[in-house]
Amino acid sequence: MASVVTGELSAELRGFREVQRLSYECAEAVAAQLRPGVTEREAARMQREWLYERGVRDWFHRPFAWFGDRTAFVDFRIPLQFFPTNRRLEAGMPFILDMAPVYKGHTADIGYSGCLGLNPLHDKLLADLADHRELILREVRERRTLREIYQDVDRLMVRQGYANRHRAYPFGVIAHKIDRVKERRWSPTVFGFGTQALKGLASDALHGHRDGWSPLWSPYKFSDHPPRPGLWAVEPHLGFRGTGAKFEEILVVTDSRDPEQSAFWLDDDLPHVRRWNEGTV
Repeated sequence: MASVVTGELSAELRGFREVQRLSYECAEAVAAQLRPGVTEREAARMQREWLYERGVRDWFHRPFAWFGDRTAFVDFRIPLQFFPTNRRLEAGMPFILDMAPVYKGHTADIGYSGCLGLNPLHDKLLADLADHRELILREVRERRTLREIYQDVDRLMVRQGYANRHRAYPFGVIAHKIDRVKERRWSPTVFGFGTQALKGLASDALHGHRDGWSPLWSPYKFSDHPPRPGLWAVEPHLGFRGTGAKFEEILVVTDSRDPEQSAFWLDDDLPHVRRWNEGTV
C-alpha cells in the first residue's frame, strides 16, 4: 500500500487526493447554487454536469442528493429510495450531496452536508461529527476490528443523542474499500453504479472471503477483522428527528508500524474539517 514518503504523499495517493478535492470543489460549487424550489434530481444533475465539464467520464456511483428528512433516510426501506427524487429544497432545509467519480483512474466517494439558511440543529450535528472522525482514526491505528470500531461509533452516537443512519445503507456499512479503476473514455453504469468499480469491489469481496476479510465495513460478523491496508471511503451518518448530516472521505490504512503512518486521513483540507478548525459550526 502506498504511503507517506518523507513527509509527502506518494504519487499514487496524490491522484486519489486530486479526485477527492475535485469532488468537494464540485459539492461546494453546487451547494452555492442551490435555491428554494430546486429538486434533488436537479441537484444531482448539476453535480454530474460540473464534473463532466472537468473530465469525469466514469463513476463508482453517480451523484445523489437528499433534502429535508431524506437526509436522515426517514422511512427508507429499499435501495431505490436512495435515488434522487422531485423533493424540492426549502429555506432552512438540510441537504446532502454525495458523489463518487473516477478521474484519471482514481476513485473518490464524498459526502457534503449543508443547509439552505440557518438551522441550529443541523449545525450541532455537523459539529458533533468531529468526534467521530477522531475516534475512527484512533481506533484504526490501534488495530481494533472494523466491527468493534463500528460498535464504538454507535455508542458515541447514543451518548450524543443521535441515531445511526449509515445503518440504513446496504449491508449497514459505515465504509467500503476503493481502488484504482482502469481508465476509459466511457463506462456503463448499473443502477447508478459504475461497472468497472463494481468489478473491483466484487473482486475484493471474493478474495477477502477466501482470506477472512471484507471490503465492506459493517456491524456484521464478516467485518470482524482488523482494518485491511488500502483506501477506505468512510461515512459516519448522524440522524435526529428528520435531520441528517455526515461527512465522507478517504482513510488510508497501511501496514506500517509507525502509528501515524499506519492510518491517516488522506486530506485535512476539506470543507467539514475547515469548519471545525474555524469554529463555524
